[in-house]
Amino acid sequence: MSDNQSWNSSGSEEDMEPREDPGSGHHAGIADLSGVLSKWTNYIHGWQDRWVVLKNNTLSYYKSQDETEYGCRGSLCLSKAVITPHEFDECRLDISVNDSVWYLRARDPDHRHQWIDSIELHRSIREGRRERGGIQGTIQGTIIVPPPLADSGYGSESSLRRHGSMLSLASATSGYSATSTSSFKKGHSLREKLAEMETFRDILCRQVDTLQKHFDGCADAVCKDELQRDKIVEDDEDDFPNTRTDGEFLHNNNNNNGSKEKLFQSPSPRGISGIDFKGEAITFKATTAGILATLSHCIDLMVKREDGWQKRLDKEMEKRRRIEEGYKSALNDLKKKSHFGGPDYEEGPNSLINEDEFFDAVEAALDRQDKIEEQSQTEKTRIQRSSPLPSGDAYSTAGAHRFSDKVEEMVQSHMTYSLQDVGGDANWQLVVEEGEMKVYRREVEESGIVLDPLKATHAVKGVTGHEVCHYFWDTAYRNDWETTIENFNVVEALSESAVVVYQTHKRVWPASQRDVLYLSAMRKITASDENDPDTWLVCNFSVDHDKAQPSGRCVRAKINIAMICQTLVSPPEGDKEISRDNLLCKITYVANVNPGGWAPASVLRAVAKREYPKFLKRFTSYVHEKTSSKPILF
Repeated sequence: MSDNQSWNSSGSEEDMEPREDPGSGHHAGIADLSGVLSKWTNYIHGWQDRWVVLKNNTLSYYKSQDETEYGCRGSLCLSKAVITPHEFDECRLDISVNDSVWYLRARDPDHRHQWIDSIELHRSIREGRRERGGIQGTIQGTIIVPPPLADSGYGSESSLRRHGSMLSLASATSGYSATSTSSFKKGHSLREKLAEMETFRDILCRQVDTLQKHFDGCADAVCKDELQRDKIVEDDEDDFPNTRTDGEFLHNNNNNNGSKEKLFQSPSPRGISGIDFKGEAITFKATTAGILATLSHCIDLMVKREDGWQKRLDKEMEKRRRIEEGYKSALNDLKKKSHFGGPDYEEGPNSLINEDEFFDAVEAALDRQDKIEEQSQTEKTRIQRSSPLPSGDAYSTAGAHRFSDKVEEMVQSHMTYSLQDVGGDANWQLVVEEGEMKVYRREVEESGIVLDPLKATHAVKGVTGHEVCHYFWDTAYRNDWETTIENFNVVEALSESAVVVYQTHKRVWPASQRDVLYLSAMRKITASDENDPDTWLVCNFSVDHDKAQPSGRCVRAKINIAMICQTLVSPPEGDKEISRDNLLCKITYVANVNPGGWAPASVLRAVAKREYPKFLKRFTSYVHEKTSSKPILF
């Protein structure tokens, strides 16, 4: 190893890193950025505020600013991060590194631009330092890179060009036969063999030029010799001494023969060009032999490489087949799962999930809720409430409050229209029929939102209308039979029979969570005829209240619901008192719900068809169980 190589190898990465000159006006670092951003956590908790810090080309987040001293909850190196501003949400940006994706939301578009600009600035500074370091390393690397053929069996190209004689090339080719073979056995690459071929080509071209010059020189010499011979013959014919004596003739002839021998002497090729033709021929033969040997090695290398590449290709094909099978299997599993993981798949105008996948996810989530409810139902039945039922005239009159007129209007409307028979109305469609229970629906859409009115009729033995309405209205029993509510609270008690209630429903992913603010009033309907059945009514309709304003966390639904219960009493036998066996409660349940949001219409209708019958059966069974051992409340 040379000194340059030793010196460069001992250098650390810090030596390669470019340093900023304090006096040059460039700063060693850039300004950090920190602040509150909303981060998508999961489909249950949704967007949560987190303290995010941008420092040293790294993005970290903490649960809050007060918890920064306890360590970050996650971090991303921005060198290979992909920052994607959302196409529709002007406050959102997605940051991904490989399989890790952070979904972030700023408080406004300007705030998002500020974060994106800061992140890009950190990345650009980092990339600039890396490029400068790479250039410096390249310059230093050129000092220590050896010639491509320095370690070859042939020596450098310049030395090979000096191999002009048979001896030098023969020694080089003999060195090739030993060194090149060992080099091949050591696994020298095909690139080295190709470099040797280029060197042989240069040598061969020079040898061909040399031999061509020799051949041209020989051809010129032959032409000149023939011309000179013709000229001498012509001169001899002109000067031939016919009148001289034989002795003189012979003497002159001998002299002429001597001059002819000198003139007709064949020129030597060495004298013409100074080239050893035999040596050049042997050298040419050795060069071609070296080329053939190198070609043989190249072919062997390529054959071995072909075998290796074929094996690798077979492995890659098998790996691809497995990956494709795994992808198909994962895709099928993903369709069966209830969440896809990410805000782009939740309910919204630009959701990436189609209606079938949306329905599958909702159905799977509802099935899980049903299983959880079945497990907890046993615990609920163990809770015995000792609160007494109210007296019969507790809700016979409406207390005076600011919503009294609205309540009266709703009561009259439901008593007029809700009790009408739907049998002859073609607009009502019977969607469910189970024993005494029938559920009807009329399809109505407004601006793409499903507003289908729903009407259900049911008959329950052994309970009165007052008891059914009491358990439906009283919030003390709400959690005993209602399984879709996450929490609720009474915002304001208007009177003994009217309250304003705010409640949030459990989220069914990918649908957004819903909340509702409504006034709930219970009323006994005064009979206009002595033959009319005893009738009770509970109406729930949406109102506005200063203490429960809509928030961005939930979609505010609008409702107008009524439960009308009529008690029918069959006469007891003989002098017996009326028992629960003589009671029959006819229930009419009417619901007009505007769910808001962007849930697909087909999904909303399917869920309504599934959930409303379950609700009626669950609620009436609960009332029957609660009242079976208690006195009858008329």
